[in-house]
Amino acid sequence: MNRLTLIRYLNAHLRREMPQLVIEKIPDDEISQRKLLRALMNVRPPMPLAENFLKLQDELLSAEVSERGIVKISDIPEVAPHIKIWRGDITRLAADAIVNAANEKLLGCFIPLHGCIDNAIHSAAGLQLRNFCNEIMEEQGHDEPTGSAKITPAFNLPSKFILHTVGPIIPDNREPNFAEENQLAACYESCLKLAAEKNLRSVAFCCISTGEFHFPNRRAAEIAISTVKKFLATHELEIVFNVFKELDEKIYRELL
Repeated sequence: MNRLTLIRYLNAHLRREMPQLVIEKIPDDEISQRKLLRALMNVRPPMPLAENFLKLQDELLSAEVSERGIVKISDIPEVAPHIKIWRGDITRLAADAIVNAANEKLLGCFIPLHGCIDNAIHSAAGLQLRNFCNEIMEEQGHDEPTGSAKITPAFNLPSKFILHTVGPIIPDNREPNFAEENQLAACYESCLKLAAEKNLRSVAFCCISTGEFHFPNRRAAEIAISTVKKFLATHELEIVFNVFKELDEKIYRELL
Protein backbone atom coordinates (compact mmCIF):
# COMPACT_ATOMS: atom_id res chain seq x y z
CA MET A 1 0.00 0.00 0.00
CA ASN A 2 1.53 3.33 -1.03
CA ARG A 3 1.36 6.34 1.28
CA LEU A 4 -1.56 8.12 -0.38
CA THR A 5 -3.63 4.94 -0.40
CA LEU A 6 -2.79 4.38 3.27
CA ILE A 7 -3.81 7.95 4.21
CA ARG A 8 -7.04 7.66 2.24
CA TYR A 9 -7.85 4.43 4.10
CA LEU A 10 -7.23 6.07 7.49
CA ASN A 11 -9.37 9.07 6.54
CA ALA A 12 -12.23 6.88 5.34
CA HIS A 13 -12.13 4.89 8.59
CA LEU A 14 -12.25 8.01 10.77
CA ARG A 15 -15.06 9.53 8.73
CA ARG A 16 -17.10 6.35 9.21
CA GLU A 17 -16.48 6.61 12.95
CA MET A 18 -17.67 10.23 12.99
CA PRO A 19 -20.55 10.45 10.48
CA GLN A 20 -21.78 13.64 12.14
CA LEU A 21 -18.86 15.56 10.63
CA VAL A 22 -19.66 17.58 7.52
CA ILE A 23 -16.56 17.89 5.36
CA GLU A 24 -16.46 19.82 2.12
CA LYS A 25 -14.72 18.21 -0.83
CA ILE A 26 -11.02 17.76 -0.10
CA PRO A 27 -8.47 17.70 -2.94
CA ASP A 28 -7.10 14.22 -3.47
CA ASP A 29 -3.43 15.18 -3.43
CA GLU A 30 -1.30 13.69 -0.68
CA ILE A 31 -0.68 16.97 1.22
CA SER A 32 -4.40 17.78 1.45
CA GLN A 33 -5.30 14.23 2.42
CA ARG A 34 -2.62 14.26 5.14
CA LYS A 35 -3.94 17.54 6.55
CA LEU A 36 -7.41 16.02 6.64
CA LEU A 37 -6.07 13.03 8.53
CA ARG A 38 -4.47 15.22 11.17
CA ALA A 39 -7.68 17.26 11.49
CA LEU A 40 -9.78 14.12 11.92
CA MET A 41 -7.36 12.76 14.50
CA ASN A 42 -7.53 16.07 16.35
CA VAL A 43 -11.32 15.96 16.74
CA ARG A 44 -11.79 12.22 17.34
CA PRO A 45 -13.00 11.61 20.91
CA PRO A 46 -11.47 8.87 23.06
CA MET A 47 -12.91 5.50 22.04
CA PRO A 48 -11.66 2.03 21.12
CA LEU A 49 -9.31 1.76 18.13
CA ALA A 50 -9.68 -0.89 15.44
CA GLU A 51 -6.63 -3.14 15.21
CA ASN A 52 -6.07 -2.61 11.48
CA PHE A 53 -6.47 1.17 11.77
CA LEU A 54 -3.95 1.25 14.60
CA LYS A 55 -1.45 -0.86 12.64
CA LEU A 56 -1.63 1.41 9.59
CA GLN A 57 -1.64 4.63 11.64
CA ASP A 58 1.51 3.49 13.44
CA GLU A 59 3.14 2.54 10.14
CA LEU A 60 2.53 6.05 8.79
CA LEU A 61 3.58 7.91 11.94
CA SER A 62 6.73 5.83 12.40
CA ALA A 63 7.77 6.54 8.80
CA GLU A 64 7.16 10.26 9.30
CA VAL A 65 9.30 10.28 12.46
CA SER A 66 12.18 8.76 10.49
CA GLU A 67 11.73 11.28 7.67
CA ARG A 68 11.76 14.25 10.05
CA GLY A 69 14.98 12.93 11.55
CA ILE A 70 15.53 11.72 15.10
CA VAL A 71 17.74 13.90 17.31
CA LYS A 72 19.76 12.14 20.00
CA ILE A 73 20.25 13.98 23.28
CA SER A 74 23.93 12.96 23.26
CA ASP A 75 24.43 14.94 20.02
CA ILE A 76 23.31 18.24 21.62
CA PRO A 77 26.15 20.20 23.27
CA GLU A 78 25.87 21.35 26.87
CA VAL A 79 25.59 25.05 27.65
CA ALA A 80 25.87 24.44 31.41
CA PRO A 81 26.48 21.29 33.48
CA HIS A 82 23.76 18.75 32.49
CA ILE A 83 21.79 21.44 30.65
CA LYS A 84 21.34 21.74 26.89
CA ILE A 85 19.38 23.98 24.50
CA TRP A 86 17.88 22.77 21.24
CA ARG A 87 15.62 24.69 18.85
CA GLY A 88 13.27 22.65 16.74
CA ASP A 89 10.38 20.19 16.73
CA ILE A 90 10.18 18.47 20.13
CA THR A 91 8.63 15.38 18.52
CA ARG A 92 12.05 14.64 16.96
CA LEU A 93 13.88 14.33 20.29
CA ALA A 94 14.90 10.87 21.50
CA ALA A 95 14.87 11.85 25.18
CA ASP A 96 13.68 9.53 27.90
CA ALA A 97 10.79 11.98 28.24
CA ILE A 98 9.54 15.10 26.51
CA VAL A 99 7.25 17.57 28.27
CA ASN A 100 3.86 18.49 26.87
CA ALA A 101 2.16 21.75 27.83
CA ALA A 102 -1.31 20.29 28.31
CA ASN A 103 -4.69 21.73 29.28
CA GLU A 104 -6.65 20.72 32.36
CA LYS A 105 -8.60 17.99 30.50
CA LEU A 106 -5.29 16.28 29.55
CA LEU A 107 -6.80 14.87 26.34
CA GLY A 108 -4.90 16.94 23.82
CA CYS A 109 -6.03 19.80 21.60
CA PHE A 110 -9.34 19.25 19.78
CA ILE A 111 -8.91 22.24 17.43
CA PRO A 112 -8.18 20.87 13.94
CA LEU A 113 -4.63 21.62 12.76
CA HIS A 114 -3.97 23.96 15.68
CA GLY A 115 -0.37 25.07 16.07
CA CYS A 116 0.02 24.40 19.81
CA ILE A 117 2.53 21.89 21.14
CA ASP A 118 -0.28 19.79 22.66
CA ASN A 119 -1.73 19.30 19.17
CA ALA A 120 1.68 18.56 17.66
CA ILE A 121 2.58 15.93 20.25
CA HIS A 122 -0.77 14.13 20.15
CA SER A 123 -0.81 14.20 16.33
CA ALA A 124 2.65 12.64 16.10
CA ALA A 125 2.19 10.15 18.94
CA GLY A 126 -1.06 8.69 17.61
CA LEU A 127 -4.64 8.31 18.77
CA GLN A 128 -3.73 5.78 21.45
CA LEU A 129 -2.23 8.67 23.45
CA ARG A 130 -5.63 10.35 23.82
CA ASN A 131 -7.17 7.04 24.87
CA PHE A 132 -4.43 6.49 27.45
CA CYS A 133 -4.89 10.01 28.84
CA ASN A 134 -8.64 9.47 29.00
CA GLU A 135 -8.13 6.37 31.15
CA ILE A 136 -6.01 8.45 33.54
CA MET A 137 -8.62 11.19 33.74
CA GLU A 138 -11.56 8.82 34.18
CA GLU A 139 -9.77 7.16 37.07
CA GLN A 140 -8.83 10.55 38.55
CA GLY A 141 -12.36 11.89 38.25
CA HIS A 142 -11.48 15.58 38.00
CA ASP A 143 -9.49 18.04 35.89
CA GLU A 144 -5.72 18.02 36.18
CA PRO A 145 -4.61 20.74 38.64
CA THR A 146 -2.30 23.51 37.47
CA GLY A 147 1.31 22.72 38.34
CA SER A 148 0.91 18.95 38.51
CA ALA A 149 2.07 16.34 35.96
CA LYS A 150 1.21 12.91 34.60
CA ILE A 151 3.36 10.44 32.66
CA THR A 152 2.30 8.39 29.64
CA PRO A 153 4.03 6.27 27.02
CA ALA A 154 5.17 8.23 23.94
CA PHE A 155 3.78 5.64 21.49
CA ASN A 156 5.05 6.61 18.01
CA LEU A 157 7.46 9.32 19.17
CA PRO A 158 11.21 8.67 19.46
CA SER A 159 11.07 9.55 23.18
CA LYS A 160 10.09 6.84 25.67
CA PHE A 161 7.59 8.86 27.69
CA ILE A 162 5.62 12.09 27.71
CA LEU A 163 5.27 14.21 30.83
CA HIS A 164 2.02 16.19 30.63
CA THR A 165 1.81 19.30 32.80
CA VAL A 166 -0.75 22.10 33.06
CA GLY A 167 0.77 25.56 33.25
CA PRO A 168 -0.84 28.77 34.51
CA ILE A 169 -2.85 30.89 32.10
CA ILE A 170 -2.11 34.62 32.18
CA PRO A 171 -5.22 36.57 31.09
CA ASP A 172 -5.04 39.79 29.11
CA ASN A 173 -1.24 39.45 28.66
CA ARG A 174 -0.64 41.01 32.07
CA GLU A 175 2.38 40.33 34.26
CA PRO A 176 2.10 37.07 36.24
CA ASN A 177 1.54 37.35 39.97
CA PHE A 178 3.42 35.50 42.70
CA ALA A 179 0.96 32.59 42.78
CA GLU A 180 1.18 32.10 39.01
CA GLU A 181 4.98 32.15 39.13
CA ASN A 182 4.86 29.46 41.81
CA GLN A 183 2.47 27.42 39.67
CA LEU A 184 4.90 27.54 36.75
CA ALA A 185 7.77 26.47 38.99
CA ALA A 186 5.57 23.62 40.22
CA CYS A 187 5.15 22.40 36.63
CA TYR A 188 8.90 21.94 36.33
CA GLU A 189 9.19 20.44 39.82
CA SER A 190 6.38 17.94 39.18
CA CYS A 191 7.94 16.79 35.91
CA LEU A 192 11.40 16.48 37.45
CA LYS A 193 10.08 14.49 40.43
CA LEU A 194 8.21 12.13 38.10
CA ALA A 195 11.35 11.69 36.02
CA ALA A 196 13.36 10.82 39.13
CA GLU A 197 10.70 8.38 40.36
CA LYS A 198 10.77 6.59 36.99
CA ASN A 199 14.59 6.57 36.86
CA LEU A 200 14.66 8.59 33.65
CA ARG A 201 17.99 9.92 32.46
CA SER A 202 16.94 12.80 30.20
CA VAL A 203 14.01 15.22 29.99
CA ALA A 204 13.29 17.76 27.25
CA PHE A 205 11.19 20.70 28.44
CA CYS A 206 9.12 22.85 26.15
CA CYS A 207 8.55 26.51 27.07
CA ILE A 208 5.61 25.82 29.37
CA SER A 209 2.81 28.43 29.38
CA THR A 210 4.57 30.90 27.06
CA GLY A 211 2.48 30.21 23.96
CA GLU A 212 -1.30 30.05 24.16
CA PHE A 213 -1.15 30.68 27.93
CA HIS A 214 0.69 34.04 27.55
CA PHE A 215 3.30 33.74 30.29
CA PRO A 216 6.08 36.29 29.53
CA ASN A 217 8.93 34.47 27.80
CA ARG A 218 11.86 35.82 29.76
CA ARG A 219 10.28 35.44 33.19
CA ALA A 220 9.21 31.90 32.29
CA ALA A 221 12.78 31.05 31.28
CA GLU A 222 14.15 32.47 34.53
CA ILE A 223 11.77 30.31 36.55
CA ALA A 224 12.52 27.23 34.42
CA ILE A 225 16.28 27.58 34.77
CA SER A 226 16.29 28.31 38.50
CA THR A 227 13.94 25.38 39.22
CA VAL A 228 15.96 22.96 37.10
CA LYS A 229 19.31 24.05 38.57
CA LYS A 230 17.97 23.58 42.10
CA PHE A 231 16.86 20.05 41.22
CA LEU A 232 20.15 19.18 39.52
CA ALA A 233 22.04 20.07 42.70
CA THR A 234 20.79 16.79 44.20
CA HIS A 235 19.87 14.65 41.15
CA GLU A 236 21.60 13.21 38.07
CA LEU A 237 19.59 14.11 34.97
CA GLU A 238 20.23 15.51 31.49
CA ILE A 239 17.95 18.48 30.77
CA VAL A 240 17.16 19.91 27.35
CA PHE A 241 15.37 23.22 27.07
CA ASN A 242 13.56 22.75 23.78
CA VAL A 243 12.64 26.04 22.16
CA PHE A 244 10.77 26.66 18.94
CA LYS A 245 11.19 30.41 18.50
CA GLU A 246 14.44 32.28 17.92
CA LEU A 247 13.42 34.69 20.70
CA ASP A 248 13.28 31.89 23.27
CA GLU A 249 16.60 30.45 22.16
CA LYS A 250 18.22 33.87 22.58
CA ILE A 251 16.71 34.28 26.07
CA TYR A 252 17.85 30.85 27.28
CA ARG A 253 21.37 31.26 25.90
CA GLU A 254 21.69 34.69 27.56
CA LEU A 255 20.44 33.39 30.91
CA LEU A 256 22.64 30.31 30.84
